[in-house]
Amino acid sequence: MGGIEPTPKEERNLGGWDFFLLWSGAAVSLAEIWAGGLIVPMGLGFGLWAILLGHLIGSTPFALGGLIGSQWGIPTMVSVRPSFGIRGSYFAAGLNVIQLIGWTAVMLIICGQAADTLSTFYGFSNPKLWIIVSGTITTLWAIVGHRFWKYLQRISVFVLLLLCLVMTFIVFREYGWSLLSQVPPKKDFPFMVGMDLVIAMPISWLPLVSDYSRFATGSRSSFRGTWIGYFIVSSWMYLLGLAASLATQSPDPSGVVMNLMLKFGWAIPALIIALFSTFTTTFLDIYSTAISGLNIFPKLGERKGILIGGILGTVTAVIFPTLLNYEHFLLFIGAMFCPLFGIVLVDYFFLRGSMIDLNDLYRREGKYWYWKGINLTAFIAWAIGFAIYLGFSPMLMEKVLQIKAAFPWPLGSSLPSMIVAGGVYLFLKRGISKH
Repeated sequence: MGGIEPTPKEERNLGGWDFFLLWSGAAVSLAEIWAGGLIVPMGLGFGLWAILLGHLIGSTPFALGGLIGSQWGIPTMVSVRPSFGIRGSYFAAGLNVIQLIGWTAVMLIICGQAADTLSTFYGFSNPKLWIIVSGTITTLWAIVGHRFWKYLQRISVFVLLLLCLVMTFIVFREYGWSLLSQVPPKKDFPFMVGMDLVIAMPISWLPLVSDYSRFATGSRSSFRGTWIGYFIVSSWMYLLGLAASLATQSPDPSGVVMNLMLKFGWAIPALIIALFSTFTTTFLDIYSTAISGLNIFPKLGERKGILIGGILGTVTAVIFPTLLNYEHFLLFIGAMFCPLFGIVLVDYFFLRGSMIDLNDLYRREGKYWYWKGINLTAFIAWAIGFAIYLGFSPMLMEKVLQIKAAFPWPLGSSLPSMIVAGGVYLFLKRGISKH
């Protein structure tokens, strides 16, 4: 039934340090700084708690999902097949392609805006050209393959982290912790809603994680590197965005940070951060667009899929060069993938005992074929989890769909939807097995 075959052991060359740098590079992102500005109504104290707890909660299933890839050498969308069925995994892959093209566009737009702000300092302005340039380089970065990523990431991420230390010093030197802590939080912004905006970020990487962990030399080291790298650096970027927005009340904290670096004479380092943070993050989106596409269309070819993903993301960014309702985009990702991977993780760790029949992953009429290639039980559980997410999310229901949220309690949406979807699936599967 097609799909990418398991990665041979001789091609698994990424260790724990490589995964730390890979996911640190993914987290060093102007988009994550921007997302930190979304929780500014919480104030500094509650915002910091939301950042830490949200990343603790979100990074754990994210890294657990990577264990499936590192243990069996399969990409994420193939790892969905035991739970949703071979054809059922096409649903997850289709959703993932859509979100990844969206993410590619978002990243390129933010990069284009930041690079244009910095280049204007030297008398040059053309944001669409910056989008095209960054989209082209990022696509080429994705094409070179995993043998070269470890070296590209080691050099670029190390430099980026050093520059981010400078960037952090500049932000807190300008505004100061005491000044930021005096900004009062808004009472009408529930803590769990803010935490959902944090959890959604690591969850958005869950549909990609095994695309890279399948190249791991060992499961434990890849899990540790993935969890620690992403948790530390993503929390750091969120805090930067929160601090910049608290100080200025600007809806564009990444722009605030870039302008501050200009003010202190760090124009070239700021431009390096804007461009290379896009390269180290967005190549993952473009590469995984191809890998998810191959789950549906195995004859597409990896390189052709990367080119198509890169072109679609870049064209989308050029045609729609403004960011609208970024927080709604994050929440819709959570709504789609929190219940989906709640089911996948429960199925893998609790029902299958971390075992997969690799042959049946690619075979009609095998144990993962279910009903015409679809496991209806998983889709029922997903639909219930999706509804739970929407029901607990006033920001989506009332502001986007213009419908009153079903559950007024400020419990957030991510955890209830993931737990309920996984629990329903577990209940239904065990009930079916008894009969």
